[in-house]
Amino acid sequence: MPTANHQNLLLAALPREIYEQLETNMEQVSLAYGEILHHPGETIRDVYFPLTCLISVTITMNDGSTAEAGVIGNREMVGINAFMGGSETTQTEYITQIPGNAVRIKAELLLQEFDHNKSLRDVLLKYTQAFIAHISQNVACNRLHTIEKRLARWLLESSERICSDELPLSQEFISHMLGVRRSGVTETVRHVQDQGPIQCTRKKIHIVDRQGLEDISCECYRVTKDEYDRLLRFRLRENR
Repeated sequence: MPTANHQNLLLAALPREIYEQLETNMEQVSLAYGEILHHPGETIRDVYFPLTCLISVTITMNDGSTAEAGVIGNREMVGINAFMGGSETTQTEYITQIPGNAVRIKAELLLQEFDHNKSLRDVLLKYTQAFIAHISQNVACNRLHTIEKRLARWLLESSERICSDELPLSQEFISHMLGVRRSGVTETVRHVQDQGPIQCTRKKIHIVDRQGLEDISCECYRVTKDEYDRLLRFRLRENR
C-alpha cells in the first residue's frame, strides 16, 4: 500500500475496519497523462482514489471548448455517481492531467458496501457534501475573482493534491482549465512570478513560497480546504 505521504486522504478517513474490508479488493494502478477515466454517458465500472495523480473534471461545449469544473487528487475520488443513485456519468469527463498512481476498486463492490455499511456511507456522504461545496465555490470564484487570484488558488489546490511543489503544467493547459486566453495566463504567470512565490519554465511551475502564493490567492482556497477538513477530519493513516 502507499506510504504515509502518498495516501488518498478520503480512504484514510475511513474507520480502520472498513478500510481493511475494502483493501482486499483494491489495486494500485498507474494513470498516464491524458488518460480518460470516464466518458459522458458511460456506465461507471471502476472508482479511482488518486494518490499522486491529478484528475480534471471537465465540461465540453457544443463548439468544442472546454472548462474545468473541478480538480480531483488525493483528497477525493473519481466515480462519485456510482453511489448517488446513478451508475452513469452525465456531461462531465474525467481526464488525467498530471500522471501518477491511484487506487482502483470495482464500483459495484463499493456500492454494495455503501448500501450495507453505515460508517462507510457516512464518510462518502460527507465527502459528497464537501465536493459539492468545492464545485459551488468554483462557480463563485470564476465569476467574482481576478485571474491572478484564481491562478494562485488553482496552483495551491493542485500542489496539495499531489503532495508536490513542482507542477508539470504548461501555460496552454492552465488557460484551458481557467477558461481564459493563453495570453492572459502568460501575463498573469509572469506577474505572480515577479512577486516571488513561483518559478516557471515552459512546462513546469515550481512553488517556492507557499505562504506568499496563499497571500495572493482569494479566500476560496482556504474556504474549500477548511470544509474538507471539517467534514472529513482528514488524517494520514499510519504506514502498514
